[in-house]
Amino acid sequence: MDEASIQTKMQQVVNLVTTDIASIRTGRASPALIENINVSVYGGQQKLKIQELATISVPDAQTINIDPWDKSIIGEIRQGILAANVGMNPSMDGNIIRISLPPLTTEDREKYTKLLSAKLESGRIMVRQVRADAMHDIKKSFEEKEISEDEKFGQEKAVQGITDDFIEKIDTLGDKKKEELLQL
Repeated sequence: MDEASIQTKMQQVVNLVTTDIASIRTGRASPALIENINVSVYGGQQKLKIQELATISVPDAQTINIDPWDKSIIGEIRQGILAANVGMNPSMDGNIIRISLPPLTTEDREKYTKLLSAKLESGRIMVRQVRADAMHDIKKSFEEKEISEDEKFGQEKAVQGITDDFIEKIDTLGDKKKEELLQL
């Protein structure tokens, strides 16, 4: 496994973590909280994400508006949000769906901080797994006498350096999200 493929795999992990933690609610409204919720529409014939069905806007820090392009499915979108059980109560206001987010309580903040920590640790584990696979490949190459001992140590050091960089990226993402969570 070369360095470029290791970096690509680790970047995919960071992208996954970024998407995953975007769905954690902070004190502010954000389209990321609902855009990836799957909704059964057109009589259950199709499952689409809300971002594929409507325009999502955030008029203020506590409100999310969903404006479906096809007004006939507005009820199905509302039911999909309720069924997703994400703790939001959508209400229909004419041709749009409005979600008012109550301010986070201290317990909510603690719960979301724990959830954030779990998601970040899961990302770190995935990065370490990529590192373990790369180290295994290096060891195998050394045992088959394809590389020298010096090359083995050099490659292991390079893989560890890449791993440290990506763990740091995940930690930075986590710090930013935690800061958003703890803002009052």
